[in-house]
Amino acid sequence: MEYSITNMFAEKIDENVYVKAFVQGSETEQRELPPLVSVLMASYNHEKFVEAAVRSVMAQKGVAFELIVVDDGSTDSSPEILERLRDELHFTYVHRPNKGVVATMNELVSMARGKYFCSFASDDMMPAGRLEKQSAYLESHPEDPLCFGQIVLMDKDGNHGEECDPRYTRSIPRVTFDEFFMGKKEVHGCSEMIRLDFFREHGAYDAEFPFEDFPQWLKFFKICGLLPVLPVKCCYYRQHGNNMSLDNTLMYGTFLKVLARYSDHPRYKEAVNIWKSHWFSMLAYRDKKDALRKLPQLWSFSLPFLKRFPKLFIPRFLLKR
Repeated sequence: MEYSITNMFAEKIDENVYVKAFVQGSETEQRELPPLVSVLMASYNHEKFVEAAVRSVMAQKGVAFELIVVDDGSTDSSPEILERLRDELHFTYVHRPNKGVVATMNELVSMARGKYFCSFASDDMMPAGRLEKQSAYLESHPEDPLCFGQIVLMDKDGNHGEECDPRYTRSIPRVTFDEFFMGKKEVHGCSEMIRLDFFREHGAYDAEFPFEDFPQWLKFFKICGLLPVLPVKCCYYRQHGNNMSLDNTLMYGTFLKVLARYSDHPRYKEAVNIWKSHWFSMLAYRDKKDALRKLPQLWSFSLPFLKRFPKLFIPRFLLKR
């Protein structure tokens, strides 16, 4: 499912010079305009993938944007590739020693000039039209300071279909704080677009945690109450074996630490059991030995856990994630 900018935003076109120029077929060079959107890319040791990531961003049409890339001390050939691409495609590029993803993202935000920004990983690819569609939505809905979209899974060689991951399509059209807190609905960290002044008003990415998105999204859901999720393809998400999301202990251990900040929530203990059941479910699918080892840590008599416990004994090829 895709948004039609003509149908959805026709009444707003006269208010948006970027959208108006695009709809009328203007040949205005988009990157000569002040950027409406800043795309922020933290690059680290993705020499096999970073060129495809950059080119997919720079191929975006229909909205004025800038790309800012900070290479976080890569030890492979990423810096040389990015220097070559910078000279060819003309984006902002910084290379410096390693500081970690959260510090790098905060540095990128400090450099952004757009009204909106989105982060984008250096191993993923951006579908055509993503920036135009999300920014058009936010321009038409000033009551929403950010929005999320959809992802399509991609393998390490860049092969992908066009079907969006159903874990995130279930979140259309909106997700509430309680739904996110309780793990009932999901949003993907590669699919956001945020109004820059709203982000800066509510602080930087939290350096206490090893990754930036989940703590920030939970905070924003708490502030806003509910947030929109669009049926717009925002990312071809590459799965290649080194994704941070495949480190279950890091990911779910961090989720539980973030939830602890909301321990005064009346359903906090229930939320912890639900997220532990998600952790166990993922382990039972990917690594049954590890699931068995962590059983004492993750076990509860809650219905969410008991529903997932049989996965430990079912062969992987019969299971759905």
